[in-house]
Amino acid sequence: MAQSRNNSSRGGGKPGGGARGPQGRGKGSKAGPKGGFKSGPKSGPGKPKASAGKKGPQKPRAFGGVDKYERRASAIKEHGPHRRRRPKNPPVDRLEAHDENGVRLQKLMAQAGVASRRVCEEMILDGRVEVDGQIVNELGVRVDPALQSVHVDGMRIQTDEKLVYYAFNKPAGVVSTMEDPDGRRCVSDFLDVRKHERVFHVGRLDVETEGLLLLTNDGELTNRLTHPSYEVPKTYLVQVHGPVEKGIGKQMREGIKLEDGIAKVDSFKLIDSKPGHVLIEVVLHTGRNRIVRRMFDSVGHPVERLARTQVGPIAIGDQRQGVVRKLSHTEVGTLLASVGM
Repeated sequence: MAQSRNNSSRGGGKPGGGARGPQGRGKGSKAGPKGGFKSGPKSGPGKPKASAGKKGPQKPRAFGGVDKYERRASAIKEHGPHRRRRPKNPPVDRLEAHDENGVRLQKLMAQAGVASRRVCEEMILDGRVEVDGQIVNELGVRVDPALQSVHVDGMRIQTDEKLVYYAFNKPAGVVSTMEDPDGRRCVSDFLDVRKHERVFHVGRLDVETEGLLLLTNDGELTNRLTHPSYEVPKTYLVQVHGPVEKGIGKQMREGIKLEDGIAKVDSFKLIDSKPGHVLIEVVLHTGRNRIVRRMFDSVGHPVERLARTQVGPIAIGDQRQGVVRKLSHTEVGTLLASVGM
């Protein structure tokens, strides 16, 4: 009994004080921080109480402290500006140039070596591309590469992969034919059948004349390059016995009477001179047989050596004799444009 009175007297002066249990205070006492009960939010000294209307602490933002416009400027600086978006449903069916069974125009241009597909798309949107004479400035157009013509900045591109174009630097003594019944060397002796299948020469050079000879399987181009009405200029280097009298160049520019009519050169230029020999460059657009040799024979200066260096926009350059090279896409485009194709 004495022991129990002592226990009760410890909490004696405080109202509601009861026996303190092992887990907390007795019944009716205030719940402290070590009690098992929560009595609501309690703010310590110096900390303002959170109002009911304000939100609690938020998670930090991924780009905290960086303005969205600064992020956009930084992305543009690092990756470049966004390219123009493609229209979702381009209204291309109304265009006459559109062939639903064809190839996409930008893909065809890229395959022809114009530029990358992305750059080709920009060229189309900028109105720089024509199909069959109609400007196409919308993506999604499909064309038939075998039947339709495509021009970029006014220059035609070759879209038919079956058509090929080569430049051959013919040596002297080679016959300008694919076969020779007398067994002489001819053009086919310099061709690889696997690479140059079914090509033929555009025009001819006589046996002793060397230089540029075009090879292709494009019949329309061959017809235009050899037809007199298109007046395709051809450049020759002529070596004759010198010196050459004054007035010969003027005489050849004005015209020389031959057995098959009047013949004249477009230009006559002295290139080099050494004792006993003179090198002359002449340009003419006629394609008659042995025309250069006959003209120089008529003025008293027989040709010692003759080489054709250029046909239209295609030049032989530093190409070695006996070598066949494929024309670049640019060369093909300029060649087609020179005859109105």
